[in-house]
Amino acid sequence: MNTDETSFVERVLDRAALGCALAGGLIVLVQAVWMSWGVFSRYVLGSPDRMVTEATALLLFPVAFAGLAYALRRDAYPKVTMLLDVLPHRPRHWLQALNLVIMALIGLWFMYVSFSATLNTYASGSASEILLWPRVYFWVPVLLSMVTFCCCVLHRLFQHFTRNSLPTNVKQGF
Repeated sequence: MNTDETSFVERVLDRAALGCALAGGLIVLVQAVWMSWGVFSRYVLGSPDRMVTEATALLLFPVAFAGLAYALRRDAYPKVTMLLDVLPHRPRHWLQALNLVIMALIGLWFMYVSFSATLNTYASGSASEILLWPRVYFWVPVLLSMVTFCCCVLHRLFQHFTRNSLPTNVKQGF
């Protein structure tokens, strides 16, 4: 792969990861406003909003996966590097590769589960109990987040083996 193709792939993955993270942030903002409304309507207006609990609970699921790819692209996962710091280069390289393979396998499994759930909820037309929102609306963002994460982790794994080190495209911030 030449440098232009690599930089194009990195730009696409960065934008996709940022888009997922921003969508997750928007969902958190909607949840915060909705929960605040629920508290206000219950204690000030004396009329509780019966939808707020289910809505915020259902919206938690897409938020849980929205930032995975962004954190991976920014190398923002918590790490314990005591062992890596003392290992020679080759064992460190293979241990980092094993870590990426485990992340890829778990990500691919979650992607399969979210794909299956998206298809099943679409086919069944199941809806939430109180809001009557189709459950597929909650699975599609999870599926998109997991596809983005899997593409990012597989790209990082590819870079790891072709460059014999961790990628240099790790960015801080936006």
